Amino acid sequence: MMAATKRVTFGVTAAVMSLAFLAGCAGSADRGADVGRSGAHGAKENGPAAAPKSPVRLIGDGSTAYTGPQPFQPVPRKLTPGEKPPQFVVFSWDGAGEDSQRLFSHFRKVGQKYGAKMTYFLSGVYLLPEDKKTLYNPPRHSVGRSDIGFNDARGIKDTVEQIRGAWFEGNEIGTHFNGHFCGKDGGVGTWSKEEWKSEILQAKAFVKNWKSNAALKSVKPLPFDYETELIGARTPCLEGRKNFMRAASEMGFRYDTSGVNDQIWPQKQGKLWDLSMQLVPIPGRAFQTLSMDYNFYMNQSGAARGDESKHEYWGNQMRDGLVQAFERSYRGNRAPLIIGNHFESWNGGTYMRAIEDTIKTVCTQQEVRCVSFRQLADWLDAQDPQVLAKLRTLKVGQAPKTDWGTFLAQPPAAVAPAKHAERH
Repeated sequence: MMAATKRVTFGVTAAVMSLAFLAGCAGSADRGADVGRSGAHGAKENGPAAAPKSPVRLIGDGSTAYTGPQPFQPVPRKLTPGEKPPQFVVFSWDGAGEDSQRLFSHFRKVGQKYGAKMTYFLSGVYLLPEDKKTLYNPPRHSVGRSDIGFNDARGIKDTVEQIRGAWFEGNEIGTHFNGHFCGKDGGVGTWSKEEWKSEILQAKAFVKNWKSNAALKSVKPLPFDYETELIGARTPCLEGRKNFMRAASEMGFRYDTSGVNDQIWPQKQGKLWDLSMQLVPIPGRAFQTLSMDYNFYMNQSGAARGDESKHEYWGNQMRDGLVQAFERSYRGNRAPLIIGNHFESWNGGTYMRAIEDTIKTVCTQQEVRCVSFRQLADWLDAQDPQVLAKLRTLKVGQAPKTDWGTFLAQPPAAVAPAKHAERH
């Protein structure tokens, strides 16, 4: 088993009653047995991973390379006056890497099948071999320390293969940083802006130098310049966001997805789009939880392997909660739905099944675009700010009282601003 499978589960409580949302992190505590205009990105746009059509220009030691513009990227288009906005859905993966479960490669196929582009947040230490761990100097921790371990040559090679294929298929490669430190004892929530900058630079360095570090000179390079590819992130356990955003704003990032919000239209915080995680229903429960597999896992079995007879029910509950969240946006305010996941087999893999079922259900519907965070940010940047301001006046699940054309023709000041949904 590759070293990257030796992960530890972490969570952080956010003040929503009865463990309503916990920021989940990759772990191994419970492994089971082994955009078009009028619809989702379809099969024609999602063929096999494309080969670069322009000459490859190696960067640095050849770990990365410029291969030309990324394939399968929709051209962002401003809404025409009164046009109903599309329904965006973003599926994303924290600490993306290919281990013995082969979930990275599996969900690439799922994305191809159902026309879904996704964002993969790569942990830099998954491209750093165990015998080179002293190259990592984490803030507020000893050199060579990582709470999710490191990798081995086979794991690095497998992960690079999946990242390469995912990028050629139109998906985004973000970062989940490196050592995944949570909590008060030196966790990312205690880091200064300068410490975040150090962590970001090291995460980039491990991606840009994996060939040398892992002695894998014959393996093909990653097909992008990580300096321009990397524009967004999700922090470990959703901690440390304030100082991370200060650092990211100075380092050319375009979005952050480490916050907690309702299903309303996003806005910028300073230079960054706030594409936060969202509160979604838990069918049969009186409160909402965060739109992430770990949070359903925590609420259902306390982040420990639960009764096997309940696994199917728990997966169905997560799927149905996400689909309900989708429906209230799709038929309401059309706010983008943000969903986060981990390549983990918690409770027998039931959450992976739930995510696959959700992708199959929502990404095939009309006027739906299952996109990466980069693609969503591109679309938001292309819109008239007054139109986005008007969309933000709609509450969770609230459709315009008039038709969309009449609603968007009115200035934003004509209605009261949206209120956050009640959090339980």
